[in-house]
Amino acid sequence: MPSFDYDLFVIGGGSGGVRSARVAASLGKKVAIAEEFRYGGTCVIRGCVPKKLYVYASEFSTDFRDAAGFGWSVGETRFDWHKLVAAKEAEITRLEGLYQKGLSNAGADILNTRAELVGANQIKLVSTGQIVTAERIVIAVGGRPAPHDALPGHALTITSNEVFDLPELPASILIAGGGYIAVEFANILHGLGVEVTLIYRGKEILSRFDRDLREGLHKAMVEKGIRILCEDIIHAVSELPDGRRRVETLKGETLEVDQVMLALGRTPNTENLGLEAAGIRTDHQGAIIVDAFSRTSAPGIYAIGDVTNRVQLTPVAIHEAMCFIETEYKNNPTSPDHDLIPTAVFSQPEIGTVGMTEEEAAAKIDELEIYRAEFRPMRATLSGRTEKTIMKLVVNAADRKVLGAHVFGPSAGEMAQLLGVALKAGATKDSFDRTMAVHPTAAEELVTMYTPSYRIKNGERV
Repeated sequence: MPSFDYDLFVIGGGSGGVRSARVAASLGKKVAIAEEFRYGGTCVIRGCVPKKLYVYASEFSTDFRDAAGFGWSVGETRFDWHKLVAAKEAEITRLEGLYQKGLSNAGADILNTRAELVGANQIKLVSTGQIVTAERIVIAVGGRPAPHDALPGHALTITSNEVFDLPELPASILIAGGGYIAVEFANILHGLGVEVTLIYRGKEILSRFDRDLREGLHKAMVEKGIRILCEDIIHAVSELPDGRRRVETLKGETLEVDQVMLALGRTPNTENLGLEAAGIRTDHQGAIIVDAFSRTSAPGIYAIGDVTNRVQLTPVAIHEAMCFIETEYKNNPTSPDHDLIPTAVFSQPEIGTVGMTEEEAAAKIDELEIYRAEFRPMRATLSGRTEKTIMKLVVNAADRKVLGAHVFGPSAGEMAQLLGVALKAGATKDSFDRTMAVHPTAAEELVTMYTPSYRIKNGERV
């Protein structure tokens, strides 16, 4: 039998890679993991975790204003960007340490280097030039913001990689994009006092979400002062004498802002990784092609997480890692389950959703019942805010199964997590109806909508 330096070599120290390496090592396998930047990956270092911390920071501006309606007098307030950046850095450094501690305690070799494939079962450690071998290899290198090099002036823009650590908080910013990242940072920066404009080529932001939630968030963002330009794109960016940016749009509008941020999708980190040398196939976007068990076209090499461009969410990468472990080291072939994934957009207000949108269901199901509630959340009654909460259930009329659940409002992400359990279990509308309400909560609306707001037959509302 061939002899290898390692039973498992993991390329990439993000959530999926670390989970693969740590669990395999805890099972007694000889494991190494290589990361060229910082352990924790996009999520911990420059993604979900720091983003959520910045969301919390940005919410205080409205919390202070809300306080007056509840009898509080709040004095002069000031925001210090540098203190927030430093606090964020301390927290992600702490989390990075925990990731490495977990790997070390499990017995994995932690390598701080870029690693590239140089052939079947062979990995080159770039920092030293050393070649090591492994019986199995997991590629978990994630993705990066799409560069858009063809955009004139793209070098004058920033991405979500840089926005967390800007030397100074800009007075104004133009954000290009209409997905999670663009929408979340538009709300974050507005809450921190930045004048924000969002530009998006589509007719409405958040194209993959239910229409009611998309329109509800658009309205809320505009009402609080965020400018949104739909059906337009950046044509060119240039630098003004004072260092600010001049932006020309395809429709002929000109804007002058302090910063321009591109949030126009992400690209798998597969360039110069040695995939061809190992016989690994990729798609037109550079994503690694895998089968139902995360196996690549090369024997003994697997890929998980964003680098496969299946579902770009941290919990999905971790789930795929655990399925790899079950399949390869526990003799329990397990395919990742990508159905009914709950997700949230940490906008302000939030969006939480699981399952089919009304539009998706209408294209597949003969008859639907749509349950929809729109109301002013209780906190807004005294604070004076005009924002509304929207809740929506999409139900198959034939068997009463709940196909989709969508929430727009405070704590929508928390609700989506629990709704995900219900829909995964195959809950029917009757199950929701039999569930006692928790009062007074916003979530009680989900179990007290007894009569359909409207029906859809053969794709038409009736």
